[in-house]
Amino acid sequence: MIKFGTGGWRAIIGEDFTKDNVRILSQAVALLIKEQHCENKGFIIGFDRRFLSDKAARWMAEVIAGNGIPVYFIGKCAPTPLVMFTVKRMETCYGAAVTASHNPAEYNGIKIFTQGGRDATEKVTSLIEDKIALVSYDNIKSVDFEQGVSDGTIKLIDPFNEYIDTILSMIDVEAIKNAHLKILLDPMFGVSKTSLSTILITARCEVDTINDRHDTLFGGRLPSPSSHTLKRLMDMVLEKNYDLGIGTDGDADRLGIIDNNGRFIHPNEILVLLYYYLLKYKGWKGPAVRNIGTTHILDKIAQAFGEKCYEVPVGFKHISSMMEKTNALIGGESSGGLTVRGHIPGKDGIFAASLLIELISVTGKSLSGLLDEIHQQFGNSFTHESDYKFSAQDKPKLIKKLFEEKKIPEYDYKIATVSYMDGLKIYFDNGGWVLVRFSGTEPLIRIFSEMDTQKEADDVAETMRDFLGLSPNQ
Repeated sequence: MIKFGTGGWRAIIGEDFTKDNVRILSQAVALLIKEQHCENKGFIIGFDRRFLSDKAARWMAEVIAGNGIPVYFIGKCAPTPLVMFTVKRMETCYGAAVTASHNPAEYNGIKIFTQGGRDATEKVTSLIEDKIALVSYDNIKSVDFEQGVSDGTIKLIDPFNEYIDTILSMIDVEAIKNAHLKILLDPMFGVSKTSLSTILITARCEVDTINDRHDTLFGGRLPSPSSHTLKRLMDMVLEKNYDLGIGTDGDADRLGIIDNNGRFIHPNEILVLLYYYLLKYKGWKGPAVRNIGTTHILDKIAQAFGEKCYEVPVGFKHISSMMEKTNALIGGESSGGLTVRGHIPGKDGIFAASLLIELISVTGKSLSGLLDEIHQQFGNSFTHESDYKFSAQDKPKLIKKLFEEKKIPEYDYKIATVSYMDGLKIYFDNGGWVLVRFSGTEPLIRIFSEMDTQKEADDVAETMRDFLGLSPNQ
């Protein structure tokens, strides 16, 4: 029952996310580490604020240490990017964060990281799944957590200062100080408050925070920053004249932004803004990498600056891998995750937010103003994103229709090409596109589109929905 998706292993608490399964997974990881003869480098473990995250992190530490592998245990809840940063800084071969990221509150999970602070590739997670098949309850090695701390096999660490100092060294703190910005944070009951507040206060921003208490139900909302979940942030930014509102998901690897006019800035626009800013205003060079469901305006910007934009499947491991191959400047996805060359090879909502604040400070322009500048040069596009639940018995029918029979809807637009790299993506001659794929983290089918008008984007997505027989109310 332990299967990895695009964002690690995630499961419903009490069904598949159980102590037994966490211990089985941990033993499988330990077997892989010992097989690869890198046990002496140790293993990093961090956890977020979800229900059972702290306990599951201890269960994992007990098993890893019980196999003779030194454990470096981050002793308080931590953003996932901080855990990845620590894997990179301490040069361990592996690490893990106990989190289900932006999934609903009933989920928890484990993300595995590899050398350099990367998301584990499919090859690595497949190897772990192979080891899981070899593990039984009676061959799990374990030590008591407190005993492990006492004898030094489990070492409590706090890498917070190093992480914060690294981000501060990568942004123009003086420009931010001179801008005198007023910022409102919404950690969405997650783990970003301390990190973001420390960075912004160091840069002399005025900072206020909402939704920062420890609530394992995330205030009854999905801990994913979107125009639907950040409505209170929108209202307060307008009401109290903040320069920016920043929301982060449950483990702080993704972000959502509200501009000074109370407008939700879509993650596609965040990527476009940052890539344009780094190329034009900072004079940096390099390609961009985006996943298959992310805006093609990045391609236009890259071309204008003599660069290239690479398209990869969904899953940040594909983005970081392509960034490494091409020495890309930026990589990101339409769900709000991104990173920049020189930082960790994984998404970091805290660093991305810091860079956006630098952008406002250096350019002296609002996000909307800079977006207008971009649209004047590269045109505008409109996106549609929708998720649909489906029953287990319907999935084989959908797979057969899409990927075996390879049927596609009839469209009024001329089709340039069709891709099955990750789901089904139809590229139209006019530069628009529509994508349908199964989620790798939740039991959902997702439809994305991008066209010249919002009506066209909605229409091509709804045509795909009707073609698949999905209910508009799902």
